[in-house]
Amino acid sequence: MAKVKKIKQKTHKGTKKVLNVRNSRSITTGHPGQRHNTGSKNTAFNRNKRSKANLSSADAKRLKRIINNI
Repeated sequence: MAKVKKIKQKTHKGTKKVLNVRNSRSITTGHPGQRHNTGSKNTAFNRNKRSKANLSSADAKRLKRIINNI
């Protein structure tokens, strides 16, 4: 009897391009609201959006299966 191969979970490529996994296994992502219309927004708002944001632990648990191969 032949062995049946186990189907592997593929990485979601759209999610992979948005999230970044650090060495400590914490996940970072960019802030929303910085794509367009930044001229009418406050300078401090634009400056604070340049840094990365940590994903919450609840979201990290939910997305771990999707980004298992990053």
